[in-house]
Amino acid sequence: MRSSLPRPVPSTNVPAASRPDAIATAAPIALTSRRPVVPAERLVAEMVPPPRFAGVSFGSYNPDPTQPSQYEAVQVLEEFAAGIQAASTPAKKGWFRRSAPAPTGPAGVYLDGGYGVGKTHLLASLWHATPGPKAFGTFVELTNLVGALGFQTAVQTLSGHRLLCIDEFELDDPGDTVLVSTLLSRLVENGVKLCATSNTLPEKLGEGRFAAADFLREIQGLSSHFRPLRIDGQDYRHRGLPDAPPPYTDEAVSARAAETPGAALDDFDALLEHLKAVHPSRYGALLDDVQAVFLRGVHQVDDQSTALRLVVLADRMYDRELPITASGLPFDQVFPEELLRGGYRKKYLRAISRLVALARDSAA
Repeated sequence: MRSSLPRPVPSTNVPAASRPDAIATAAPIALTSRRPVVPAERLVAEMVPPPRFAGVSFGSYNPDPTQPSQYEAVQVLEEFAAGIQAASTPAKKGWFRRSAPAPTGPAGVYLDGGYGVGKTHLLASLWHATPGPKAFGTFVELTNLVGALGFQTAVQTLSGHRLLCIDEFELDDPGDTVLVSTLLSRLVENGVKLCATSNTLPEKLGEGRFAAADFLREIQGLSSHFRPLRIDGQDYRHRGLPDAPPPYTDEAVSARAAETPGAALDDFDALLEHLKAVHPSRYGALLDDVQAVFLRGVHQVDDQSTALRLVVLADRMYDRELPITASGLPFDQVFPEELLRGGYRKKYLRAISRLVALARDSAA
């Protein structure tokens, strides 16, 4: 027989962790509640490889046995790193010693290839193998740095580096074309070595996105700084792996977020709207202390500007290896065919590849 006595009410002074019914994790945060402010000093300090590539090396790169170009890329970059190392080592003085001849040819290497062939892994490996001072950032982060510091200050700051690594090199508008062309020319004049990755050969940058012919001189100027190096292969994120996992229900997403430490839970529509009010340079800060992302109601994104903001967010989530649990549409269907046929096709395909990989991480 059940007791008719009232059940005791737990004291509010008892620490939550000592109560058996306490929830072990804090309530999920909402990315839409964050409006990070990132000082210029942080932008400079964070010009290092993202956490996913913090410990990589040429030795940890696994070339596809069927793709000789991947082996060649490792060899070329190891020699490039050795050259920078030799140039940074003071020559011993002696009666019969001659100074080493000044290096000739392009000041950098340009890694061109498809998605998931390990370009960023190789770029980060070069950064780790090269003595400092050095800087590593995406093309977007580089242009944001110039905007935060001002052009002259950015030139002065980066000219003190031996190496500048630029990931995801993209020219999306004429302003960026002129800006980056001038910046890199100044850095090369000051002895900075360059390495960049992209899905587009240097002379094809900007093609299909703006009137590239009107800026042919700038584009050719950019190309002259690099030795193009093609890397072929299949996206390693999908080698022998299943397709995108099926989405969860809204209820399942909310429940999993509630029991996951460091979770961020948002409605997809609200998050896309919020991204309009946050500069892309702050998307990384938007994810500070987040361990996993949960999204309700993912749907197709038809607006180009909104889609490009989502691409940048996907890159920052991928850099931080944040698993994504989502309801709604699978990520391999988030961009419509109209966008995939346009000038930003390669950006969207990269984002799909990364979002699917993060969704797969969550399912695992």
